[in-house]
Amino acid sequence: MRDVFQLADDLGPARVIHVHEPALGLRAALVVDNVARGPAIGGLRMAADVSVEECFRLARAMTMKNAAAGLPHGGAKSVLWGDPHMPRERKASLVRAFAHALRGESDYIFGPDMGTDETCMAWVHDEIGRAIGLPAALGGIPLDELGATGWGLAHCAAVAAPHAGLALDGARVAIQGFGAVGRHAARFLAEQGARLVAASDSHGTLVAEAGIDVAALSRLKADGWTVADYPSGRKLASDAVIDVECDIWIPAARPDVIREDNVARLRTKLVLQGANIPFTLGAERILHERGVVVVPDFVANAGGVICGAMEHAGATERAAFDAIAERIRANTGAVLAAAKRDGAMPRAAALELATARVRAAMATRRFNVM
Repeated sequence: MRDVFQLADDLGPARVIHVHEPALGLRAALVVDNVARGPAIGGLRMAADVSVEECFRLARAMTMKNAAAGLPHGGAKSVLWGDPHMPRERKASLVRAFAHALRGESDYIFGPDMGTDETCMAWVHDEIGRAIGLPAALGGIPLDELGATGWGLAHCAAVAAPHAGLALDGARVAIQGFGAVGRHAARFLAEQGARLVAASDSHGTLVAEAGIDVAALSRLKADGWTVADYPSGRKLASDAVIDVECDIWIPAARPDVIREDNVARLRTKLVLQGANIPFTLGAERILHERGVVVVPDFVANAGGVICGAMEHAGATERAAFDAIAERIRANTGAVLAAAKRDGAMPRAAALELATARVRAAMATRRFNVM
């Protein structure tokens, strides 16, 4: 594992903070990457196998995501080591203690991420008053409940599909990670005529070439069951979702699920990255050379942070969802047009767009700081 400062460059990170409270069993970290555009927004990720290097990569993705989306916010990420399914009281004590430890870090605004949700953000808000993705009871726009990221992915798909020679009506969709992001993406894409043919979670992969009832599978998951409990279709190992032939493949779970050693198994025309850093750069390059259109994470899945930023600014739910659609459609179109014009990977075009915005903001700062 590399030290995070081996990955540092002129954009960041601005700060790396480790929090360790042995008496509580608390081990956590915050990476504030860049705040030139404003206070950094980034989710709190909870898992047993997180790392500071992963935290930095995710923080940088948030810097790019917030800049690409035109938000007045920088990028950051926090991680908390632990099982996200631990008893509620234990989880609350750890999240609250971590938030309290960061009470003076006004450059960082907590948001929900893998392993955390609106309730966790309510705990953070109760401790330090600095969180987005709050429950509606606290005046928030519950982005996971409403499906803000999935809404954005569906609009991204509408713009990207023609670039991949696809029509959404009838397109076959496979989703790796049928959770908060994946199920809403499936729902919104189904409303445009797409057909879910495969979905996976940590317990397995469900495949049904004729189509999966998205509403039925979502209800099953909400009741605590898994994709393997769906009454029909073929049931395979979790990793088998990579092998399912489809038109649109959406990773919506962990980082680095597609790498140089397994990218050859992927058979699709369009990838919409619903998770953060789900592919290695080498894997994306291989897909680009094969003619597969890959819309990078910080363009495709920005719906959640756009919603959170709008909530932070006091906007309504309708205004937030209108902003998601408008910004993601515009950015997807601009990035894919630039990539086609320059013969470049979409990620390279997206990074050029976002980095230019970050550097322009840095040039206005008093000490040209991160």
